[in-house]
Amino acid sequence: ETLAGRFARLKLIWADGGYAGQLIEWTWTLSQWLLMIVKRNDDVKGFEVLPKRWIVERTFAWLGKYRRLSKDYETQVNSSETMIKIAMVNLMLHRLKPG
Repeated sequence: ETLAGRFARLKLIWADGGYAGQLIEWTWTLSQWLLMIVKRNDDVKGFEVLPKRWIVERTFAWLGKYRRLSKDYETQVNSSETMIKIAMVNLMLHRLKPG
């Protein structure tokens, strides 16, 4: 099964500037996914909140609150993926019913 077949709904990927270059063309050729690079503003000195990127950073911060995900305890990728899914389900349930 190809990646494009496995993730049929995926159309757009946001990435950091470090992923620019041949990767953009490669992702399009491989699966027709559009890789958009979030660019920094050259005029700004110091820290700047970048569009879309803060969503990823915020999610990593949420996941880091779960002890099991704070370190690489898992030896299998499937176990790590499952723990991330469990943590995200917990986060979503708390958004539906806080407290």
